[in-house]
Amino acid sequence: MNDEVILVDRNDNPIGTAEKMEAHRSGRLHRAFSVFVFHPDGRLLLQKRADQKYHSGGLWSNSCCSHPRPGEDTLAAAHRRLREEMGIDCALEDVHQFIYHAKFANGLTEHEYDHVLVGTSDAKPTIDPAEVGDWRWADLLSLKADMHADSDKYTHWFKVSLGDVIAKLRDH
Repeated sequence: MNDEVILVDRNDNPIGTAEKMEAHRSGRLHRAFSVFVFHPDGRLLLQKRADQKYHSGGLWSNSCCSHPRPGEDTLAAAHRRLREEMGIDCALEDVHQFIYHAKFANGLTEHEYDHVLVGTSDAKPTIDPAEVGDWRWADLLSLKADMHADSDKYTHWFKVSLGDVIAKLRDH
């Protein structure tokens, strides 16, 4: 089965579908989501992407991220992937959307309309090693300092979105 993504316009209106790797080779704008799970004490659940991922392998990132399938609701897809990748689930709220474009050394391009979903959980993850190499809870002040000092160990979209997530939560 081909893994397909939903192609969208700049307003997130669906305009078709494409095979996932083809969308990343051609840089076509497609729908994605990024999940940020916070512990009740305020720490953020991070995942280190598995080394064998098709891009950004071995980098630290937000709790979970992926793409909804054609015909799949974004929130339902986020719950599905959070369970598949991290072995947990929690209530999620769509708090922010943004478009980003990043080219990688392996020739792939991320051009995504990213829905940012936030939830709270104190569950201990049970990771899928094909997707996730490691995980940890991170204090936000220490995380921001480490991202500033050593930004190359974090995914592009995570660096772009973390500040907005923190600001949205503060205003929420």
